[in-house]
Amino acid sequence: MTGTVLAFDFGTQRIGVAIGESLLGQARPLSVIDAAANDERFAVIGKLITEWQPTLLIVGLPLRMDGAEHDMSARCRRFAHQLEGRFRLPVELVDERLSSADAEANLAARGIDWRTRKDHLDAAAAAILLQNFFDTPVTAPLATPKP
Repeated sequence: MTGTVLAFDFGTQRIGVAIGESLLGQARPLSVIDAAANDERFAVIGKLITEWQPTLLIVGLPLRMDGAEHDMSARCRRFAHQLEGRFRLPVELVDERLSSADAEANLAARGIDWRTRKDHLDAAAAAILLQNFFDTPVTAPLATPKP
């Protein structure tokens, strides 16, 4: 699939948003949605979708280090289903293990103080999970042998 991709690092307090172009395969942080009410959150997401016209949405799926799901995994799945239902766009879940830790380390390495890092962490984590999506090769279906 080609076109613009929006990625979401879902959280109960904030949602980090990143953007990328599938042909370029590069992700960048876009914004943080800091709204408690679902209606408010989806209104902001709707504006982003109208502005950027994505062809695909990505939602980070938090997993335990052993790959098992937990309570937040179910919430992220529900969020992904709501995105798909409201905006009629394809949504893919992407393993987000360690994306927040990587984002924190990247921001700290750039010399950004902890207060500023906190404000940008969710969008930076969304960019990492989107970049991981771009960097993961798509497995082609096996060719059917010809008789």
